[in-house]
Amino acid sequence: MQPYTNTVISTNTVVREFSQDTDPMSLVWHQDNEDRTITVLEGQGWQIQKDNELPLALQEGDSIFIPMGQIHRVIKGNTNLKIQITKSWHN
Repeated sequence: MQPYTNTVISTNTVVREFSQDTDPMSLVWHQDNEDRTITVLEGQGWQIQKDNELPLALQEGDSIFIPMGQIHRVIKGNTNLKIQITKSWHN
């Protein structure tokens, strides 16, 4: 079971929501099979950490690019987190 829920907006865009009750241990390091741009819609105290980098605070309105294959994780905050994920594939 995933630690989030998705609402599909289009073939390449989803809105993903993490609950403030999410178990922090379920937020694991991972990589994706496509480039992603993450736009923070709402949430406080959440962070994203890319491999070999310090955590970066997620602020409402931020857009963060994550290239295909880059290892990263989300670090739990103190409210619900809602992000928009826009995927793009290499040809």
